[in-house]
Amino acid sequence: MNAVFKALADESRRKLLDELHQNNGQTLTQLCAHLDMTRQAVTKHLALLEAANLVATVWHGREKLHYLNPTPLHEIYERWISKYERHRLQALSDLKKGLEENQKE
Repeated sequence: MNAVFKALADESRRKLLDELHQNNGQTLTQLCAHLDMTRQAVTKHLALLEAANLVATVWHGREKLHYLNPTPLHEIYERWISKYERHRLQALSDLKKGLEENQKE
């Protein structure tokens, strides 16, 4: 999980993930067209994202296509976010029920 957090710490890598989320399966050239970075910089960022398992690549002929792998993000959600969210959602549900009961009276 440390590699995922390290990968997400950089704004450029988050932009790459956002770009793949909008249009999955892009080549390096396509990704470079949407970013104000050199091809070499995008390649380095993609390598780090691949090492963190956030991006998977598939060769299609001579083209290397990059795909978003959301599994590590889901694992972070399950481990770090969902357990905190449950209490807040339960509080909102309890508040709604309480307000509905007050309106009936």
